Amino acid sequence: MSVTDRPAGTVTPLKGIRRTAARRMVTAWAAPTFHLSVDVDMTTALRAKEREPGATVTDALLGACARALAAHPAINAHYGDEAVTSFASVNLGIAVATDAGLVVPVVHGAEALDLAGMAGARRDVALRAREGRLRMADVTDGTFTVSNLGMMGIDRFDAILNVPQVAILAVGATTRRQVWNDGDPQWRPVAELTLTCDHRAVDGATGARFLADLRGHLESA
Repeated sequence: MSVTDRPAGTVTPLKGIRRTAARRMVTAWAAPTFHLSVDVDMTTALRAKEREPGATVTDALLGACARALAAHPAINAHYGDEAVTSFASVNLGIAVATDAGLVVPVVHGAEALDLAGMAGARRDVALRAREGRLRMADVTDGTFTVSNLGMMGIDRFDAILNVPQVAILAVGATTRRQVWNDGDPQWRPVAELTLTCDHRAVDGATGARFLADLRGHLESA
């Protein structure tokens, strides 16, 4: 097929959110990353609505992330100019799909929120993201990001860093699996969580300790 025989297509220039995201992806792709995964029993997290009307398993997950990040500031950090800046406050980014593209609104001070507070903050920023009403303050100063594709049936995936953040958590679908349970096999709801880390700022042991702590919060909350 010659050049002149190629089928006609529609050219859509990237602009706004999509153009910004494309530029950031190029930067993120250049970072040396590695991935760590754990299986988590989501039995307790799935009871979030029983503990707080209006809360979801996502809110339980975000709350567990905030607590784990507060205890592991090396994960709650930025990398830039050959230096790592860690933060005491957790500004939690939540990946939200909108008609304009993927946006990551931020819940600021997430470590101070209980389940009800997290649910309210998550609903607020997600709704305003989908309606195109986010302010600049809503999408800046994030220190860590959670991307959840479980509700879309994705079992496992590796999320791309949201630079300059040093880590991002990918959440897969919760499915029924038989677990050994110390010799008493049982069917449990299990989700796979995958942490992408910037190896310039985070080593494997640090990422593993964070994931172990996160799993502990989710399974005992």
